[in-house]
Amino acid sequence: MKALVLSGGKGTRLRPITHTYAKQLVPVANKPILFYVLENIAKLNIKDVGIIVGDTGEEVKAAVGDGSRWHISVTYIYQDQPLGLAHAVKVAQRFLQDEPFLMYLGDNILLEDLSPLVQKFNNSSPNAIILLTEVANPSEFGVATLNEKGEVIKLVEKPREPESNLALVGVYLFDRHVHKAIEHLKPSWRGELEITDAIQWLIDNNFRVESHIVSGWWKDTGKVEDLLEANRIILDTQTDCIKGELHNSTAEFKVVIEKDAVVKGSKIRGPAIIGKGARIVDSYIGPFTSVAPGVEIVNSEIEHSIIMEGSRIVNAGRIIDSLIGREVIIQRSQNHPRAHRFIVGDRSDIELL
Repeated sequence: MKALVLSGGKGTRLRPITHTYAKQLVPVANKPILFYVLENIAKLNIKDVGIIVGDTGEEVKAAVGDGSRWHISVTYIYQDQPLGLAHAVKVAQRFLQDEPFLMYLGDNILLEDLSPLVQKFNNSSPNAIILLTEVANPSEFGVATLNEKGEVIKLVEKPREPESNLALVGVYLFDRHVHKAIEHLKPSWRGELEITDAIQWLIDNNFRVESHIVSGWWKDTGKVEDLLEANRIILDTQTDCIKGELHNSTAEFKVVIEKDAVVKGSKIRGPAIIGKGARIVDSYIGPFTSVAPGVEIVNSEIEHSIIMEGSRIVNAGRIIDSLIGREVIIQRSQNHPRAHRFIVGDRSDIELL
């Protein structure tokens, strides 16, 4: 079995961060989302992994490399336009050939162990297995309808009036027949080749499509609030680990302070992580906060936020529920009269409390 990871796309819901950064590399608990995906694939003993890349391909390649850190072999497959999940499978057909494969969206975090599902696929040989979970907002996802026997009978991509609340999780198992299904597809109203349409073709042509309801936690990290929730869940699984320096400071409840980080005159209240080489001075870092390597925070309070690498926050007051990109500077001027001054990228979202 091979694996196909989708790491292209524009990441429009995470702009302005993704104007200059691959959404799959945005960190959750100081680790890129894509790394969680590759770790899960490696646990399944799948060695041959294709990664679909687009405009941010060079960044993804620089971060992932050849895959050796996960004991996998990575092949990069270029998709010139994000024309749908089925289109990604189509451009990867030369890599996949006729082998069964696991398809995994590179911006999804799934805590459930997939080993039993892969074993079931290998042993009972369905043509596809789709993962489903109940959601409160099914119109934002591909939606599956099951009959009274629990069989998949209908799939619709982002329906305006969903027939169920069962959304497709971004993990699928396919055999070679999905390529035949994709050959019959036409672009949807979104101008894309939809994987839901390919699966529906399999159902309509009497191929065996099975479903699995996800029992563990899952998150599509396409929006800021989803990223912050994923960050919260992952941080809550960690245990205390203090490798950096604490000077006249306290760190309590699931706090990780990485090597070469320095905390002075501050309080860290976890779950939280302070990255390598970060510097925290006269500040409060509250629960569910990830501070990336090389960040400097002085005389500020931050809670329930992700601060990305190399940023500097000085005299900023209290910051909550925020995603702050790389090498950002936030500081309060000491001059009078006091005022806010912004240099902000396209489609930013700023709320002054």
